[in-house]
Amino acid sequence: MRFTLRQLEYFIATAEAGSITLASDRIRVSQPSISTAISQLEIELNTQLFLRRHAQGLSLTPAGQKLLLQAKAVIEQAQNLYTAASEATDQIRGTLSLGCLLTFAPMLLPEVSQSFKAAYPGVTVRPTVADHRTLLTRLERAELDIALSYDLSVPEGFEFTPLAELPPYVQVAETDPLAERSAISLAELEEHEFILLDLPLSRDYFLGLFAAAGANPNIVAQIQHQEVIRTMVASRYGYTLANVRPKNKAALDGRGLVGLRLSGDHKPMRIGLIRVGQQVSTRLVRTFEEHCNQLISDSYVPGMEAPILNLRRAGQS
Repeated sequence: MRFTLRQLEYFIATAEAGSITLASDRIRVSQPSISTAISQLEIELNTQLFLRRHAQGLSLTPAGQKLLLQAKAVIEQAQNLYTAASEATDQIRGTLSLGCLLTFAPMLLPEVSQSFKAAYPGVTVRPTVADHRTLLTRLERAELDIALSYDLSVPEGFEFTPLAELPPYVQVAETDPLAERSAISLAELEEHEFILLDLPLSRDYFLGLFAAAGANPNIVAQIQHQEVIRTMVASRYGYTLANVRPKNKAALDGRGLVGLRLSGDHKPMRIGLIRVGQQVSTRLVRTFEEHCNQLISDSYVPGMEAPILNLRRAGQS
């Protein structure tokens, strides 16, 4: 056997991306290195793996489709060797497939993954960013080992370990007259224009806050991208409700945002770890869980204002 695991990894990345350029960006390997690896693999196996179409990129040949399934199985088996070795020794090694909810991933994911890699140099973290339902699906398919998400609608068969509570608050432009207030109620917000985060479960959560308060929001836009909402709020298009409090108070266009306490008692979001229940955790996953428990709490969430500070402010107002 004269092909290598690295050649198989480059082949898999290219097959999934549909082009060498995209594969290069995804795995951070030069395009010539990927192209050479695939050519060597085709020579060794004496078969063409890709159809090369300049306009449409690359597509797998029938032989390439069969090889893709086998290549993934080989890489998984090779990875299991690292896992077995780490279980039998004091070393923590292997690849952790980590999912993270897209609404807080820009703040949480970089520090969580990098600090874990720094603590355990033998570990590779492969992150996936998606909405809550997609994360659950990928956990169930064993495409992810564990995920950071909210505790909203966690089905039977999954285990949720809470890490920190994020109370809801109102976000307005710093030039909005409401920015002078320290707190506001949902009833008072009925006359103002509301931009709703239109993601599965998040949408139901925010609308549920209004329903529980007996208030009706004046929805002027339903948008799936949080940064778009922040920019529109900063431009005085309306207000929004959120749980995540980024340390950076500006929208992407540089305009400022202000957070107001939401009067009343409202259900918070809880950040936590989700994994498939009744599944024996590997030592790598258990170590990651311990790492997150030590890193994330109501006193500290990477990239965000500490939730405990906001709870104290609520109690003082």
